Amino acid sequence: QVQLVESGGGLVQAGGSLRLSCAASGRTFSSYTMGWFRQAPGKEREFVAAINWNWSASDTYYAETVKGRFTISRDNAKNTVYLQMNSLKPEDTAVYFCAASRFVLRRSTLYSERTYDYWGQGTQVTVSS
Repeated sequence: QVQLVESGGGLVQAGGSLRLSCAASGRTFSSYTMGWFRQAPGKEREFVAAINWNWSASDTYYAETVKGRFTISRDNAKNTVYLQMNSLKPEDTAVYFCAASRFVLRRSTLYSERTYDYWGQGTQVTVSS
């Protein structure tokens, strides 16, 4: 079993930055995918970013709404994935969830929350205008 813990959320003004962290513990795998999703009140959970975690490869993927503003990265030694969020907008306000898959997900499936096996509790990000 894998446990995921998010941190780094908070309140920030529009145009500001935040860095979210997701630390994984327990059973981990040599190759897997970790991603970020977010959910605003009254809306469905949506994909934000993902990174494939192979021995050498580290392919990244982004939703069009955050591309160019957000950057997903990893620290292999710490089993931690980060989401650097710059130029934040009020529409970025949501609860951000970290997710992990036991397998490296294909590009066609890593955008779907149903393909991930483990989830964190979420961290609130609020962007004021």
